[in-house]
Amino acid sequence: MGPEERSEKCRQVFALLSEYLDLELPPDACRDIETHLAGCPPCIEFAESLRKTVALCRHYRPAELPDPIGKQAREQLLEAYGKMLAGRKSVRGSE
Repeated sequence: MGPEERSEKCRQVFALLSEYLDLELPPDACRDIETHLAGCPPCIEFAESLRKTVALCRHYRPAELPDPIGKQAREQLLEAYGKMLAGRKSVRGSE
């Protein structure tokens, strides 16, 4: 298989890899991917990386959400945002 053919096949494998790892593809598509992976180290590396990432995401539990910001902090943020918008308008008006 030449470099151009390999590159195209790699793109096809990348497009289906998530479904492959989730066992959502028909058997013939799985065999095609496995055949390609057997002879393509970059795709093997990518597949393993994706497999590990998916496993980590499945076990991830986010921490508790932070408390809402206080009234004073909210007012300061809104004031700063208003100043930023006003600064943009004055810059645009001078162009």
